[in-house]
Amino acid sequence: MSDVLLEVKNLKEYFPIRTGWFTTKPLKAVDDVSFSINRGETLGLVGESGCGKTTVGRTILHLYKPTAGEILYDGVRITEDNIAKYRKDMQIVFQDPYSSLNPRMTVGDIIGEPLDIHKLYKTSQERADRVAELMELVGLNSEHMRRYAHEFSGGQRQRIGIARALAVSPKFIVCDEPVSALDVSIQAQIINTFEDLQNKLGITYLFIAHDLVVVHHMSKRIAVMYLGKIVEIADADELHDNPKHPYSISLLSAVPLPDPKSARERRRIVLEGDVPSPLNMPTGCAFRTRCRYATEQCAKETPSLTDRGNGHFVSCWNVQ
Repeated sequence: MSDVLLEVKNLKEYFPIRTGWFTTKPLKAVDDVSFSINRGETLGLVGESGCGKTTVGRTILHLYKPTAGEILYDGVRITEDNIAKYRKDMQIVFQDPYSSLNPRMTVGDIIGEPLDIHKLYKTSQERADRVAELMELVGLNSEHMRRYAHEFSGGQRQRIGIARALAVSPKFIVCDEPVSALDVSIQAQIINTFEDLQNKLGITYLFIAHDLVVVHHMSKRIAVMYLGKIVEIADADELHDNPKHPYSISLLSAVPLPDPKSARERRRIVLEGDVPSPLNMPTGCAFRTRCRYATEQCAKETPSLTDRGNGHFVSCWNVQ
């Protein structure tokens, strides 16, 4: 059995945008993305808002139909014809813990709905016991299963979402910015919950987030996205200590430091200009319009994601 659980090859997700009465233009939300995730591993995915992180996660699960590319789960290519077979193994925890929960359903019904869909119980008592078990697993009081989502705090709602994802015993979960809407103290609790579940159940995560500190803590490897493309992938410590792509260097320079002296001595790298529109992508390297090191080659050719040693992949012409 291979160590690789999920492999994404040349994934593209284009959305047709109307530009006139009879004309459309593709918005390249995800453009030729490739990566793999090993069993029991957490791959962090970071980048600016609108870079395509969430679209990658949803396209992997076929919530969006891929425009092109391959998604292989446990060595099998996922298609529209066989995705139903893998729904149990691949789940998602959404960013907003309130809008992703049905306000008309009790917590017991929200968590139990996947059990209903996949027919994973024989009696109503067995269903109730499983829901109670899931609530206890994520740190909720099983006595509250008859309450509604609005009666819980933000952190508790996110735990409900996690319990719902766990109901079908998945092997892979897309965590779509699961802590960004929570207070810092609650974020730590939810992160600890994810880690405990991974240790107990061996779950594989694609962890999407803005906070590089959180991603570094959670992930074994980190992928950096810019304008629909992955520009760097490396071990979490390697990327944190030795970023190579100019965009990654800029992102990490913005991470707050707890030591005031170190913070004063560090040079903040501020990117100039705005992110180009994915409707009108620049030629060559997508980052060249904001890069201080851009050359003529950057405008003519798109750099490929190549290994610069020790599994550190970078998409840049000017990295030595």
